[in-house]
This record gives sequence, C-alpha cells and structure tokens, in this order.
Amino acid sequence: MSATGSWPFRASYCWGAWQEDSGPSFLGDEALGKSGSARRATESAPPSSTRPTATCTVTVASSMPDDDSTEPLTFDERVTLAYGPVPASAEERRAWIAHFFDGSASPLPDGLNGLVGGDRAMLVLPEACDVDSRPSAVTIRSESWGDGHLGKKAMPFTIGNRMDVARMLLDAAGTAASKAGCKPAKPLRLSSPMVVTAEKDERASTPLCRIPGVTFEFGKDSAYQQQVGVIGERLQTCSVVWRSRGVPDEPAAQFVMASEPRLVALFDGLPEGNGQGLVRATCGGRRTVFYGNVEPGLKGRSRPDDQQVFANFTASVSKRIGCQAGEDR
Repeated sequence: MSATGSWPFRASYCWGAWQEDSGPSFLGDEALGKSGSARRATESAPPSSTRPTATCTVTVASSMPDDDSTEPLTFDERVTLAYGPVPASAEERRAWIAHFFDGSASPLPDGLNGLVGGDRAMLVLPEACDVDSRPSAVTIRSESWGDGHLGKKAMPFTIGNRMDVARMLLDAAGTAASKAGCKPAKPLRLSSPMVVTAEKDERASTPLCRIPGVTFEFGKDSAYQQQVGVIGERLQTCSVVWRSRGVPDEPAAQFVMASEPRLVALFDGLPEGNGQGLVRATCGGRRTVFYGNVEPGLKGRSRPDDQQVFANFTASVSKRIGCQAGEDR
C-alpha cells in the first residue's frame, strides 16, 4: 500500500501516524532534494485486537549517474515501524534487545518506558497491549544502502535528532495502540526535553564501558567499538559492535541493568542464571534485571571467561546502585 493523500493535502504514512513535512527532514522536502528522489510507503494491515502485529516501511529512493558504469548509482533510505509483542524465541529476543538497548539510545522522559537514538527507537506499551504474556512494543529502525559498480554497501543514516524521532515514535505508538484496542488512558506526550546520555562511541577497551571487572582481550587492531550508554539508578546500558565499512554494524556484546517494571518485563521468558547471562534481584524494593550477552565473535575473549565477566558486571552495577547481595533473588 502506498502513501495516502493528494494535492493540496499532505501525504500520510503508516496508518495515518506520520504526515509529509512533519517532524524530521526524512518526512519533508529536504529528503527529496537528490536527483530522481521519490518517497513511498508500504504497510501491512493496521494492528487490531485480533491481529496484534503490524509493520510499515517508508523509503526514500534516489539515483545519480555513475562515471564508472552505464548503470546509475542508486540510494535507498528506509525507516521501518513495527508494532507487536517482543519475540518469543530467546535468540530473536536477544537480537531485539541488542538493537534497541544499544548504548547510543537515550531513555524517554516523563515516565515513558523506552529508548530513542537518532537511528532507532523503542517504546514498551502498557500491559493492556500484552500478547501471550509478552509485552508489546512499538519500534523504529533505519537503514541506508548505496548500490553501484562496487556492489551494494550499507551507509550511515540518521532519521533526525532525538526529539524528532521520539515524536515519530509516540505518534506511531498512539495510532497503533488505538487501532489495536489498547490505547493508553493518558496521551503519549513529551513535556520534558530529551537528555542525551550516550557518550561518543570509541574503540572498545577494557574494562568495557569502564565497568570494573568487565574485561575482554580485543587486540591492537580491533574493529570493535564500544558505546557507553545510560548510567542511571534504574537503567544502565553498554554495547559493543563490530564495525566495518560498507556493512551494517554487527552486535558483539551487550550489558544491561533495568528496574523499570515495563523494561524488566522485556526480559521475562529468557533463560536465567549466571551461565545464561540473566539474573534477577530486588533492589530497594524494585524488581531488577542484570543482563549480559556475548556473541560468537567475542566468545573466548572475555577474561577469565564469559560467566565470570557477567558476574563481575552484576556485582559492579549492584554496588553502584546500592543493591546489597542479601537482597538478590
């Protein structure tokens, strides 16, 4: 399905959640400034009480002559909106967590349970939207590709600043939840500014994200990049990716502490224990999760081993937030 609207009315996208020339430049005329540019949208049927998942992708495509080929260079920027419960399988859930709890994302203010970066966003919806005891969320992710005589290459792409992306997220969440029949009692709005918590990403070093005891051997010429994210009383994030030009970042390691109830619920159903990278505690009367995941590319590089590194993460963060060992589990 394409965007709806005709002159003089602005086109709308994703079940009416977004409109042309509203919010970030991706939805405005600026994104169509390149030669041969066109914006289009494809969307599934909207969510409903009997259809709890839905997706929508807005794409800006453009092209230009390639001096080294008779075929043009083509460029494709995409923003994908998804609504539905978090993945049921552990492997897919961990991949979901790696993307949306990335250290580059900052927490939403005003009691909203989610994270927003320039190229991604996630909001956990109220329990009324749960499906099979799994929380439902609205997510936004971006991707960009260039294709020419050197082949198809991934390119950096930022949707907009965090406030713009946050407004896109809340507009989409309000629309999707309403159509699914679980619209929150209070409108999803931002009244406070976004606080950027992420530091600039940097070459991964040890201790990772400066967390005592989270020790890896990365090597001198490593392409691993670390992102120190939120460091708060109710949320802490740290992520590592393998970065190589022309391909999407590949998640390599993830460490999270969360104690907001709806964020904690995102980890329900995953295997638990130090050996599984997930333990629970009660800290100051709040249910709290400590989570760690090391992908195969970094396996064997933790010192002394993955399980001890995760235990060190849990101990270090527990100490920082004043969670005594006697309160655990």
